[in-house]
Amino acid sequence: MSFSSITQTTITPHSQKPLTERTYPKESEVSDAIQRAAKAQKEWKNVALKDRIKIAERFTEEFKKMENEIPLELTLQMGRPVAQNAGEIRGTLERAKYMISIAESSLADVPLTDTDKPGFRRYIRREALGVVLIIAPWNFPYLTSINSVLPALIAGNAVILKPSPQTPLTGERFAQAFYNAGLPKDLLITLHLTPELTQYAVQHHLVNFVSFTGSVAGGRAVERAAAQAKTIKGVALELGGKDPAYVRPDADLQYSVAELVDGAFFNSGQSCCAVERIYVHDSLYDDFVREYAQQVQNYKLGDPTTEGINLGPVVSVASANRIRKQVADAVSQGAKPLIAEDKFPQATPGSAFVAPQVLVDVNHTMEVMTEETFGPVVGIQKVSSDEEALKLMNDSPYGLTASIWSKSAPDSLVENLEFGTVFLNRCDYLDPALAWTGVKDSGRGISLSKFGYDQLTRAKSVHLKSLNP
Repeated sequence: MSFSSITQTTITPHSQKPLTERTYPKESEVSDAIQRAAKAQKEWKNVALKDRIKIAERFTEEFKKMENEIPLELTLQMGRPVAQNAGEIRGTLERAKYMISIAESSLADVPLTDTDKPGFRRYIRREALGVVLIIAPWNFPYLTSINSVLPALIAGNAVILKPSPQTPLTGERFAQAFYNAGLPKDLLITLHLTPELTQYAVQHHLVNFVSFTGSVAGGRAVERAAAQAKTIKGVALELGGKDPAYVRPDADLQYSVAELVDGAFFNSGQSCCAVERIYVHDSLYDDFVREYAQQVQNYKLGDPTTEGINLGPVVSVASANRIRKQVADAVSQGAKPLIAEDKFPQATPGSAFVAPQVLVDVNHTMEVMTEETFGPVVGIQKVSSDEEALKLMNDSPYGLTASIWSKSAPDSLVENLEFGTVFLNRCDYLDPALAWTGVKDSGRGISLSKFGYDQLTRAKSVHLKSLNP
C-alpha cells in the first residue's frame, strides 16, 4: 500500500497495480465515530444476551453469502492464491460458530451459593468493557478479526475495527454482514487510519480496550501509546513468531514432511504461526531433508488468480527484498540452499515474488534461525537428542507455537517448551476451543476459547446482604 496526506492506496502484490483507495478521516471524525460507538454501547450492553447471540448467528449466515465474492477480492488485496481463500472463509465461520456456542456459559454469572452464609448472596458477573478498538493484520484478515470482533459484540461491547491498509475491504465486509444481520447502528464502525490517527484512537478517552495483531514493533508502538493515554485501558498483543518443529526418531517421515512443508509455505509463509525452523533428529535427518526439498520443488509460483498456482507473491516488494536479504546473509555465513531459484523464474528482483527456499547447515548465529522471516523460507538443523532440540526451540525471543513430530510427546518436552501452544503431529492451526496466546515477544492476552470472553469483559463482584429477619 502507499499513503498520501489524505488517502491510502492498496497495491495488488502480483501486479503492483493500484486496487482501491480510501480517504482518511479527520481527527474530529475519528473522535465522533468513537463517541457514537460509546453511546450505542450504553444501550447494547442492556440488550438480552440471547438477542445478541441471535444477531451473531445471523452474521454467520450473512457472511457465508459472501463466499463467492471474497476469494478473488482477498487475492487481489494480499496475494494468496485464490483457490486457497475458501479455507479462510470456512475457518472464520468455524471460529464464529464455536464462540457463539459457548457465549452463554462463558458470560454467565458465577454464583457462590455453596459458600454463601445465611442472609448473603454473592456472585461474579462478566460485564462489557465499553468500546473495543481492534487493529487487524492483512495476512489472515478475516480469521484474526473474528477472534475478537464477534465475542466483543456478543459480550456487549461496541467495536471500532481498523483493517490493514493492505486489506481495507475486509473491515467493510464485516460491517456489512453484521448490519445485514440486524446489528444496531454504530456498534461496529470500520475506520481507515494513518499511524498518527491510530495512535489518537488508541489514546482516546472513550476507548476502553485495544486488541492489536501484527509485528512486534507495531505492538510496542500500540503499548506505548496506550500507556501514555490519560485513561488507563487494557491492551492485548498478538505479535510475531519464529515457530519451531522437532522431528523425533520415531516420527512418521512421509506424514511429517508433507505437513511441515505446508506448515512452512502456506500463504507464502506469511503467518505468525508458520513453521520457520525445523530440528530433525540425526537418525532421520538425511531422509527428511531429501524428501522435504523434493516436495518444495513441486510448488507452482505465479499469478495467484491463475488456476494451478499454489504459491503466490509476498505482500510487497519491500517484504520480498527483506526476505531475500535474510537468505543471502545466511548463505554468506555458511548455510546451504537446496532449492535452485531458476526453477521459479517469476521470482525476479524488484518483484513481490520470492522463490521458496530450504536452508541446511544453519545455526543460531544466523538471523534466519532467530528472527521472524514471514516468507517462504525454512531452515533445517540436525540435533542429536530431545535435550538439544528443547534448548534450541526455546532459544528465541518468540513463543507462539511449537510442534513435536513423534508417536508421543514426552512430558519433559511439553512442560518445558516456552510457547503459548504445543502441538503433536500438527502445526499452523488455531482450535477455537483452545486459548490462543503467546509468551515472550509473541505478545500477551488471549483470544478464542472461554478465556477470549474473559479478555473482552471485566469481572464485577456482587455482594448482597439481606436485612429481612
